Amino acid sequence: MASNKTGKQALVPEAREALNKFKMESASEVGVNLKQGYNGDLTSREAGSVGGQMVKKMIEAYENGIK
Repeated sequence: MASNKTGKQALVPEAREALNKFKMESASEVGVNLKQGYNGDLTSREAGSVGGQMVKKMIEAYENGIK
């Protein structure tokens, strides 16, 4: 399997824009102010809440899709 050291290349390039939009929406829902580009000043709690919200929404979408 190929290694991606930069973390900047997506297997499906069109997916990057959709994932960024999804991340921004999730951050807004949990009250975290993300900006375009570098967000290294976020606390672990803030970053974790964004990721957790994204996972929660993905699980809900999957569960709604199998019904």
